Amino acid sequence: MTEFNQGDIIKISGFKKQLFVIVSKNAFIRATGIFHVCPMISGIPAGPIHLEVKGKKGESGTVICEQIKAIDPKARGCSRVDFLSYENIMNVSDAVQGIFEYD
Repeated sequence: MTEFNQGDIIKISGFKKQLFVIVSKNAFIRATGIFHVCPMISGIPAGPIHLEVKGKKGESGTVICEQIKAIDPKARGCSRVDFLSYENIMNVSDAVQGIFEYD
């Protein structure tokens, strides 16, 4: 089975052209075998929790940080197509965390 990491841009079986970014920490992925993803959509304007990213291999789009989904890669066909820079991972992670901070 492929080893997945935070910041990977993946395809999930059943979603024709939709890409997703893995937002879970690597320690969580290793401990549970699942990960959380946010969709990456083209043509959506950037905003505080909609972040434009570009993968190191050229995949680009806007990560919709409020649409978090848990995925079991053993049950769903997942494949890595690209991965984000560390700076993009930090920005996406900060936006996701910001949704759950105390008021």
